[in-house]
Amino acid sequence: MTDKVPEWLSAEVFEDVLRKNVDGFVKVRSFKPEMGSGAGDNYATIMLRVKIEVELKDGKEKEVSYMVKLPHQLDIYKEMIKNSNIFDTERFMYNDVVPEMEEMYREVGVDITFGAKAYDLKNAQSDYVVLEDLGQKGFKNANRLEGLDQAHTERVLKKLAQWHAASVVRVATKGPYPQARTMGMFNPNNRPIMKEISKGMGEKFLKCCPSFKGNEAYIEKVKALQPELVDRVFDLFSKVKTTEFNVLNHGDFWCNNVMFQYDDHGEIEEVYLIDFQFPNYGTVAQDLTNFLISSTKLEDKLSKFDYYVKVYHDNLVEHLKVLQYSKAPPTLRDIHKSLIRNGASGFAVAKGGMAAVLMDPTEDASLENFVGSGTDGVDLHSQMFKNPRYRKHIEVVLPWLLNRGALDMD
Repeated sequence: MTDKVPEWLSAEVFEDVLRKNVDGFVKVRSFKPEMGSGAGDNYATIMLRVKIEVELKDGKEKEVSYMVKLPHQLDIYKEMIKNSNIFDTERFMYNDVVPEMEEMYREVGVDITFGAKAYDLKNAQSDYVVLEDLGQKGFKNANRLEGLDQAHTERVLKKLAQWHAASVVRVATKGPYPQARTMGMFNPNNRPIMKEISKGMGEKFLKCCPSFKGNEAYIEKVKALQPELVDRVFDLFSKVKTTEFNVLNHGDFWCNNVMFQYDDHGEIEEVYLIDFQFPNYGTVAQDLTNFLISSTKLEDKLSKFDYYVKVYHDNLVEHLKVLQYSKAPPTLRDIHKSLIRNGASGFAVAKGGMAAVLMDPTEDASLENFVGSGTDGVDLHSQMFKNPRYRKHIEVVLPWLLNRGALDMD
């Protein structure tokens, strides 16, 4: 654990945050950083939970907690983010975009909160993001291995539609977001390294594919598409297309980037979005495809796919009206057409994101192994694709993608 905590991350660095946000703060009694996420729950950053015991003016003690995101020190990670600093981007999202969207709703009399509060540290000596610990308010992730049921999925889609609607109205009234902050994973300079990562993972997937039940119907199409997949997805999402209904996508929208708060009866009370390091301005198909394929329960994933798209669309139209959007909203058919046009991304999600979501917790589930091509990386990919839980999902998703034309090399 100690090797994950940089020397500069100390009580002194937090004193200004504590002074501004803890009533009656006098001094720090204890400062304890610990790992803030389990194996397989977070790949993009190192996540720490910092527990601080403070002394107050009345002599009492209080424990406060913050989440701290830090960069990996791996060479491949540095290469991946050198063209777009995801920490600067995420602080921009928390400090500028999220508050602006929330204020847009307040101006029309609607109280919507999208995520945690963010804080700035003085004298930080590396990239970082510091957030309130939502766990202190009872927020938690759903069970990624089981997948989200209908109640959870509907609430997530409502929040996503609220987010997308605000981004649409913002661009219509104030102009576009800064391009450098809204390219997400699809900065063209990242294409070569993404192809390298996809190559190693794709080779292992293709070795496992012949063992999937019913593969005879699609395996030749999968073999043809896999080497071209990164180019296909970059062509879909790296440039804004005026023919699409475009929004500010979360960009990494899966179940662990959503947190739920429950009431005393176990009913969902609130939903927050987290991890805004990869926002991408473009078609709604990006967030919808990523979430619905990677994160819904097996029984609902395909049987309720069209229903879930309608849930999203109904909420999108409603909140565009709430925010007094002056143009005609997209039709439900428009959303479905976009999902079809951008169908190749569904295969990318099924092969990559869905496999990671459904993998049992393991200490091998690190960024280094996930993107690496060494022995440990090959072993991790083998675990992902041979996982019986994943096989149940992929054996129904691939035929579904085939029947939608998503595996076609057009």
